[in-house]
Amino acid sequence: MFIIAGHEQVGVNKFKQFDCVVDYSDHYYYHQSKPNQKCNSHGTMMINNRNTMKRIMKEWEILEKNLPASIFVRVYEGRIDLLRAAIIGASKTPYHNGLFFFDLQFPSDYPNNPPKVYYRSFGLRLNPNLYNSGYVCLSLLNTWGGKGTERWCPDKSTILQVLLSLQGLVLNEKPYYNEPGIKPAWSWESYNADVFALSCKTMLYLMKKPARNFECFIAAHFRDHASVILKACVAYRNGRVRIGLFDGDAPVGSKKKKVNVSKKFKDSMNELYPELYKAFNRICASLKNLPEKLEDDGDGKPANGIIGKLKRFWEAMTA
Repeated sequence: MFIIAGHEQVGVNKFKQFDCVVDYSDHYYYHQSKPNQKCNSHGTMMINNRNTMKRIMKEWEILEKNLPASIFVRVYEGRIDLLRAAIIGASKTPYHNGLFFFDLQFPSDYPNNPPKVYYRSFGLRLNPNLYNSGYVCLSLLNTWGGKGTERWCPDKSTILQVLLSLQGLVLNEKPYYNEPGIKPAWSWESYNADVFALSCKTMLYLMKKPARNFECFIAAHFRDHASVILKACVAYRNGRVRIGLFDGDAPVGSKKKKVNVSKKFKDSMNELYPELYKAFNRICASLKNLPEKLEDDGDGKPANGIIGKLKRFWEAMTA
C-alpha cells in the first residue's frame, strides 16, 4: 500500500529536522542488540556510564542546532542509544531528490568507539561504500582504512560529522571513484546511470514501506519533487544531459551534444518511470503535462507528440 499523509497534506517544512519520538520498533539495532547491551523492562537502554550519557545528550544538542536543511534526525525517548537519520540526495549528483535512511547505535562506551551505522538499502547497492547488506564502509566509522582525522577521534568526532560525511563524501557526484584503484575516466557515467536507476527503485520501496516516524515526511518530499524526478528520467533517458546534472526544467551544461545512453539504462527508465508516476499520483503529487509512461518513437524520444497519439489510438482500436 502506498502512503497517503492523511486527509491533510503535510509539507516538508512542517516536519521538524530534529525530534524525539517513542516508537523504535523497526529500528535495525533494536533487533540487533547484543547481550551486554541490556535494557530494562520498558525497553530503555541501560547505560551506566555517566560520561557516555552526557556525551550522547551533547550529541543531541549539536544535531538540534546544526543540522543542514537536507538532513533529518529522530532520537528515541526510550532508547538513548538509538538514532535514525534521513539524508536528501544533493543536486548535481545521481542521488538528487532521493531519500536515504541510516540507523545508528551508540556503543555502551561511546565515544571511545564510533557509532554503528546501518544503511536501509532494500537489498540494493547504489554506492561502493553502501553495501546491499546495509554495511557502511567509512574511515570515520573505522570500517575502512584512514589516517589522522579521517578515523574516529573520541575527543573530536561527532554524529553530525558522520552524517555530513555520508552526504558529502559518500553520496557524491561521481561515486564510481569511491572504490579505490585506477579506473577508466569514462566509466563514472555508466556507473551513475546504474546509481540513478537504483535511487529510483529506492524511492518506490520507501513509498511502499516508509521508515517509521518519517511517513509524512517521505510523502511530502516526493510530492514536492515528483515532477522534477520524472522530468529527469526523461532527460537522462533521451541523452539530453549527463546523469546527475538535471536541474529543474532545464539540463545543466551544453544542450547541443547528445549524451550516449545505453540500452540497459533506457530499458530501466521505461520500466521505472510508469511505476514512479503511479506512486507519485497516489500521494497526490502534481504531475501536470507529464506522460504516464515513456514510449519510443524510433529516435530514442518518448512518443508524446502526434506519432505517440496515433500509435496509442491504433493500439486502442486493435486491442
